Amino acid sequence: METYKEIERSIIKKFRKDIWSRFIKAIQDYELICENDKIMVCISGGKDSFLLAKCIQELKRHGKINFDAYYVVMNPGYTEENKNQIINNAKTMNIPILMFESDIFNVVTSVESKSPCYLCARMRRGHLYNKAKELGCNKIALGHHFDDVIETTLLSMFYGSEIKTMMPKLHSDNFKGLELIRPLYLVKESAIIAWAKYNNLKFLNCACKFTRDTKDNLSSSKRLEMKKMINDLRKLNKDIDYNIFKALDNINLNCVLGTKYDGKYTSFLEKY
Repeated sequence: METYKEIERSIIKKFRKDIWSRFIKAIQDYELICENDKIMVCISGGKDSFLLAKCIQELKRHGKINFDAYYVVMNPGYTEENKNQIINNAKTMNIPILMFESDIFNVVTSVESKSPCYLCARMRRGHLYNKAKELGCNKIALGHHFDDVIETTLLSMFYGSEIKTMMPKLHSDNFKGLELIRPLYLVKESAIIAWAKYNNLKFLNCACKFTRDTKDNLSSSKRLEMKKMINDLRKLNKDIDYNIFKALDNINLNCVLGTKYDGKYTSFLEKY
């Protein structure tokens, strides 16, 4: 059996419970993919986005929904080694990628910023939205997973003083008619890591010139801090991550001091 077929089989068989079923559940529960959608699947080179691409491929091949998918890689300034690794992984996994160029890494490293990762993310998003419009897509699929959701929630609480999370889908504010979706929303990172190891696949982590050339890399990031904290909490309660996630879907408005909707704050005193 060819390698890419073994990889596909592993998603449907070996990791059916932890990956495929959760992928399908997210699509159904949050109504992420609809008939005649045109979806741009964004591949960064990491394990999450490559798994997303294979899941989308399998859904298109075997699912009941008729939609189109484009597998797009934006090159923000990768080294030749990293660029070739993405291309080779795509060939191994039988993913027909479309790669386009940008100069994001050069721009980010030339601008003084206390939050280079934030600046990079915003610039990436803009380039991707423009590419999606060029391709005639109405949706952009990103590879964020369950752990990203939990980490974002804790970051907002601990460093943003508010309760909010990463949504399974949202409309673009600046690009009318475009919607961002996250089909791996219910898939845990541990399952993705296990899937990659099972298939002997090696992917890029952060290939940014900034984190490569400075000591201020991922080891000091707040998100990694949250990741370590959650892993420690799992030792006390194995369901802690699920409970955090479920709490966001079970907010008791009778017992919160205030809420905010579209930027407007409402105190509990208004209905006391």
